[in-house]
Amino acid sequence: MLYPAQKETPKAPAIPTNYTPVKTVAPPVEQATIGRSLVIKGEISGSEPLFIDGRIEGSITLTDNRVTIGRNGNVTANIDAKEVVIMGSVKGNIHCTDRLDIRSEGSLTGDVVSQRISVEDGAVLKGSVEVKTGDQKHEKSHTTALAKPMAAAAGAGA
Repeated sequence: MLYPAQKETPKAPAIPTNYTPVKTVAPPVEQATIGRSLVIKGEISGSEPLFIDGRIEGSITLTDNRVTIGRNGNVTANIDAKEVVIMGSVKGNIHCTDRLDIRSEGSLTGDVVSQRISVEDGAVLKGSVEVKTGDQKHEKSHTTALAKPMAAAAGAGA
């Protein structure tokens, strides 16, 4: 038997697309690292982020960058930075122009001055806390009244 010829359905022409997927991965952030076995006594200053997994005694000044104290980090120093993340141990005063973040395994003994603060469950914080808004950076008398209730609340959990 002969069957009639089947007509092939015409396929849609391939349309070239100029679609470029959006990159969701940020470029790696370069940062200085102080390893576990390093011990530094003195002043640290610079203009790049710093990750500390060793031991520091002295002062740390990175006013426009982040300082991260790793799980093995042990810092006895005053810290002045844009952001501070604590996963290890810090003894000293901290001044942040943006944010302080104390993770659950972190501990801080010292006074804090920051615009924002985050303390996870399990973290240890001993000292006073002064939260400033961007407009109150130089109005110490106005922020001291705000800091006293915060310090009492922070001390109640420790």
